[in-house]
Amino acid sequence: MQVDINQKFMQTDEPIVKNLDRWRVVAASVLGKSHEKVKQHCQDAHHWELLPEGVLVAAVADGAGSASLGKVGAIVASQTAVETIRLQYAISKSAEDENDLKWQLLLSNALEAAKKAVEEEAFACKVAARELATTLIIVVATSNLIAAVQVGDGVAVGCDRTGNMIALTAPQRGEYANETIFLVSPHALENIQVNVWRGVVANIAMLSDGLQMLALEMSGGKPHAPFFFPMFQFVADVTDEGDAQEQLVAFLRSERISTRTDDDLTLLLATIVN
Repeated sequence: MQVDINQKFMQTDEPIVKNLDRWRVVAASVLGKSHEKVKQHCQDAHHWELLPEGVLVAAVADGAGSASLGKVGAIVASQTAVETIRLQYAISKSAEDENDLKWQLLLSNALEAAKKAVEEEAFACKVAARELATTLIIVVATSNLIAAVQVGDGVAVGCDRTGNMIALTAPQRGEYANETIFLVSPHALENIQVNVWRGVVANIAMLSDGLQMLALEMSGGKPHAPFFFPMFQFVADVTDEGDAQEQLVAFLRSERISTRTDDDLTLLLATIVN
């Protein structure tokens, strides 16, 4: 599969708002000022689907800015991850399974499939796999469970009905400061984070590393409640899709954000709708 980057860029750079049974999802990937200055495409991508029985599957990927086809890697990884889970879930039907190992296996298989797909895309493009380097976060959620896996930076956060914030993943760092681990990095799959949390799910947030300074506390890296709670309330109050799209993009491009980071930004928000 060789990706048409211009077509995919148009698809993934636009915000999406949609009510899906019990889930309401708002998601956007926005070009950062640093990439805008050099006329580079947004390197972030996201993809999500609703499976039967109210199971949400979502992926967020951040292509390396130094990789010539980082955008392509992010698109291939996020789409492959979601599609793999959709196909394997249809076979396993493990939504109510109490065995966490099955969820962990489902996520690990999706991660491996995404890595393979990125490497195959690199071969098709006749470049080294590192030219499609990307991070990847995958989340699978029901109304009473969230399973997450991550390679690289960015973060996935959950919130229960009482307002307790749960760090589902944490940014992964490489050997040196400001260095992250990518899906195609050596031994990337040997150090993955897999987390299965059980409780009454209310909200989920997934974001690329461009928002980490705002979303995580400086000490300890815990989710910063003043950042997430207004975001969750925003999704809960959505009544008009057009207005919600404009507000999300305006937030990601606002001075409050642009003065803190010039990186590409992805924010995916999901709320259980009663």
